[in-house]
Amino acid sequence: MLLGAAAIWGLSICIIKDTVAIFPPAWLMGLRFFLAGILLAVILRKRIAQRLDKETLAAGVLIGIVLAPAYLLNTSGLQFTTASKGTFLTGTYSIMVPFIAWAVSHQRPTRYNIAAALLALAGIGFISFSGAGEVSLSFGIGEAVMLASAFFLGLHMVVSAKLSDGRDALVLSAIQFIVAGIVGMAIGAAHDGVPNLATFASPDVFWSMVYLIVFASCVALCFQNIGVKHVAAAPAALFLSTESLFGVTFAVLFFGDTLTATAVVGFALIACAIVVSETLPLKKDRP
Repeated sequence: MLLGAAAIWGLSICIIKDTVAIFPPAWLMGLRFFLAGILLAVILRKRIAQRLDKETLAAGVLIGIVLAPAYLLNTSGLQFTTASKGTFLTGTYSIMVPFIAWAVSHQRPTRYNIAAALLALAGIGFISFSGAGEVSLSFGIGEAVMLASAFFLGLHMVVSAKLSDGRDALVLSAIQFIVAGIVGMAIGAAHDGVPNLATFASPDVFWSMVYLIVFASCVALCFQNIGVKHVAAAPAALFLSTESLFGVTFAVLFFGDTLTATAVVGFALIACAIVVSETLPLKKDRP
């Protein structure tokens, strides 16, 4: 499920980059999650009626409040930086997660977590800049926003893992989507006013929103929320960091991009990171 979420998000970054150019980012994020939450709530209405209680509602609201800045910053940041830099900086959440988990849950990061996170970060860097024609990472407002987004993405993963224990992950997903959507639309209304909804009449925008609502929100985030119930936060972040790998793969298959040697190096580094995280601790524990 975590790898499936990464694959869906690998394609979504190109879709968001195109859509945010013609639709306000706060409204894009808000409508995306609010409509995804309503869709999920309709599908799961019987399940929600049976399993919704005060504790689950409170947990979902808190997770949604953390989710909102993560995706608002991510969507906004793509206006001011390239997709390659955005992917790289967003991917740094994989190196932040063990330390955020340490602060929130007192789960001390192991040397394997640290080594694997560094390998994944290097792999993301190779993939992100393969074919980009960039030799250095300049740092401006766009890069700062994407880095802040990465922090909230890491915090969202840690908080989700902590609060989802013993609760229905799908019910939590519906709640947090609606909460994040309301936050996004409120910020959009305050900052941009009411958007021109006729923009949705454009086939490109309509189908982009369908993908973002159904797949990049409902399917992928449900996959993540279920996955983190069964995988610890640090290795879960590494599996999700393969978003960069899938992003380049889809670009090669569907958009005519060329697979460079730099990208291949990045794939290998991410694969090594997963092996370090998932295999070496098991070998150490064997008698």
